[in-house]
Amino acid sequence: MFLQRGSHAIRQQWRLYNGLKLVATAAGSGRYPARGFHSTQQFRVVKPVLLADIGEGIVECEIIQWFVEAEARVEEFSPLCEVQSDKASVEITSRFAGVVKKLYYDAGEMAKVGKPFVDIDIQGDANPEVLEALTPAEPKQEAPAAAKQSSQPGASPGTTPENKGTAREEVNRGQWQSQQQQGEHATLATPAVRHLSRELKVDISKIPGTGKGGRVLKEDIYKFVEGGRVESKGGPTSPQVARSAPEAAAGPQTETPVPLTKTQEQMFKAMTRSLNIPHFLYADEVDFTSLVELRGRLNKVLANSPEGSGDVGKLSYLPFIIKAVSMALYKYPILNARVEIDAATSKPGLVHRSQHNIGVAMDTPSGLLVPVIKNVGSLNVLTIASELVRLQMLAMAGRLSPQDMSGGTITVSNIGNIGGTYLSPVIVEREVAILGVGRMRDVPAFDGGSDRVVRKRVCNFSWSADHRVVDGATMARAAEVVRRIVEEPDVMVLHLR
Repeated sequence: MFLQRGSHAIRQQWRLYNGLKLVATAAGSGRYPARGFHSTQQFRVVKPVLLADIGEGIVECEIIQWFVEAEARVEEFSPLCEVQSDKASVEITSRFAGVVKKLYYDAGEMAKVGKPFVDIDIQGDANPEVLEALTPAEPKQEAPAAAKQSSQPGASPGTTPENKGTAREEVNRGQWQSQQQQGEHATLATPAVRHLSRELKVDISKIPGTGKGGRVLKEDIYKFVEGGRVESKGGPTSPQVARSAPEAAAGPQTETPVPLTKTQEQMFKAMTRSLNIPHFLYADEVDFTSLVELRGRLNKVLANSPEGSGDVGKLSYLPFIIKAVSMALYKYPILNARVEIDAATSKPGLVHRSQHNIGVAMDTPSGLLVPVIKNVGSLNVLTIASELVRLQMLAMAGRLSPQDMSGGTITVSNIGNIGGTYLSPVIVEREVAILGVGRMRDVPAFDGGSDRVVRKRVCNFSWSADHRVVDGATMARAAEVVRRIVEEPDVMVLHLR
């Protein structure tokens, strides 16, 4: 019995000695075994990162740009890529800290929701001493200079491996930043602008952007093409792509098929579904004279306010209109409802909604987008204006999130800031009404019951409603409530929350 216990202890000591010997050998050579000491767990594990479901039934997204490349080190919550869905662009961040091993898609390709789109090599639950040895040293301040020196052909032969490793780690640590600034697909631009660059065979990374934050605009691409400095991807430099009008007109008619952008595809599908709704149009003329005066007084107050008004430098007319629509919905909640077919009985019904989530149609570089101002009934005019500014900035930058684009119950489309007096707006799916606002104009009018002619500021409101559930009389009464509130905007003071 004593010999058996002694033999067992000797075997245990022999295995311990062999394990320590392996670790010592690995430390001397700079290479470590793939299996842990007294453990079967791996030090490093490759984790496939799945493209998460971003809601709204979206099953695939277009990879707009990568912020990383293979063998680049990322930290937790570091940006990996930007994807464009049917409704908005979303920045995907890393769930792990580690080294990128594989990118499943190139920029411009469609990634499937729920499928891997990147592999990250992370550190497992290993021995703390071994993990400390595996963790790269913090880069020194002179590491960028060392990296620059080692990348030159005439670098000094005395450069040590430690300096090279430190410089490489510094480069990897900032990989996604350099990729974002210099990479071909990391140039700041909306999907519509990228589509235009591919159509014109222009390398978008060579175009200096004049937009906010260096964003490339459509105008920048056209100027670049007209200047004759177009460099095709994978081809020689074209001396002159833009032709004069007489040269372009010569020859037979040609047709060039152009695929729709993701935003245009979504609009195509949404409008096809929307036009299955039986529409009817109701138009009215609204006197803006009192609202013009009130807006002028409030803007003077905002300009002289010592605490400022946040992002709102000046009030437009749209926040007042949105608030007036919300106030009318309290009296006519049917305009805030949606039509639903019962799955069991196949009978149609109405679903009333408590919050007024008002969508606002916006013209953006990507096309028509409709972000939503949530719970307007609980907001005042200044808060609505601040939310409008936020959504407009995100829309122009192509950064609207799916949450900003979903949940609308009724829509307001202000076409008057571009031009046009009358319009026939199309109802958004899962809504029953939409308001189109035309441009404001000056007209002569009689003052009350007198014969005196005065100047008035009028604007046309054009309503479209779902005639399956909304009749003309209901729409006319609701539009009359909105008209009275806009013509007598002091009424809004009585409904401040």
